[in-house]
Amino acid sequence: MSEAIKTAEHRKGPGKRLHVRPSQEGIVFLITVAMFVFFSVVLDNFLSYGNAITLLRGVSVLGMLALGMSIVVIGRGVDLAMVATLVVGMIWAVKMTNDGQDFGIALLMGGGFVVATGIVIGFVIAYAEIPAIFTTLAMGPIVFGVGNLFFFREDTHNAPENVAWLNTLGFGSTFSVPNTIWVFAALALAVHILMRYTRFGRTIYATGDNPLAARLTGFAMRPTIVVQYAMTALLAYIVGLIIVASNSGINTRLAYTTLVYDVLLVVVLGGIGLSGGRGGVRNVLVGTLFVGTLQSGMTILNLAYAEQNLIKSVVMLGALVADTLTNPRDEQTSQGGDI
Repeated sequence: MSEAIKTAEHRKGPGKRLHVRPSQEGIVFLITVAMFVFFSVVLDNFLSYGNAITLLRGVSVLGMLALGMSIVVIGRGVDLAMVATLVVGMIWAVKMTNDGQDFGIALLMGGGFVVATGIVIGFVIAYAEIPAIFTTLAMGPIVFGVGNLFFFREDTHNAPENVAWLNTLGFGSTFSVPNTIWVFAALALAVHILMRYTRFGRTIYATGDNPLAARLTGFAMRPTIVVQYAMTALLAYIVGLIIVASNSGINTRLAYTTLVYDVLLVVVLGGIGLSGGRGGVRNVLVGTLFVGTLQSGMTILNLAYAEQNLIKSVVMLGALVADTLTNPRDEQTSQGGDI
């Protein structure tokens, strides 16, 4: 008998058996499989290679945004301004290009704007110690207002013409798999390596798990918070480029959609606890597959947009309840307030 089992049995006491509690991630994965089987039986053409590729391509944007959101949620934060940041930064870059600027330079300038926005958000949260949910809730309209006042006025902005690689990114395939899915896979791998095998990632986990202990241990908490919001903004900007490439343009109304709440649904549903310090890329993938399967089924069933939002809202409420039960708030979190 291994030492780990002996220790666990000693803690449990003699005569008592260990009980393994199923994880939220595992339950959601099983529900996803069951839902996929159900839709495959009930709906025509659901179980096909074409529909599977369409499903994955449709949720790749959601999954990539969830990767960025997971970084701040694991660090016991949240970023409700990421979609507004994405919209303003990418539209500014597209508009500059359509006005005659080189696309590469325009992308760098737009990227500089979103990173600066992330730094401001992180600075307010880390140094002014304003809760992330209130900071980002306020910064979203501020960022969009700045963009609408100084950078652009029109709603629709077409993708730059004669940019071959942009067209390949949005509509091309490699080994019969759309390039957007390959980008999602590459970003997922990069975030996994960052979070699991770097000191920066370990600092985020430590900050989310127990901020006080992390501070006493000597982790650079405040700079880490600033950097993680800058990284989330940059990841959102990359997703904005995917949106422009896949749709031949971008619309400002994206900032007013429920996209950011869909991203939170993916993160929380996948099992990344809002109390911080738990979860990873695997949870994002599970949540993305669930939401993608659900959306695909509802679309084929021709459910109205309002009905789809109602169903997703109920699912999100259930996910929040599950998160509370599986990841109860500790005493420190209760004293410090919500995220």
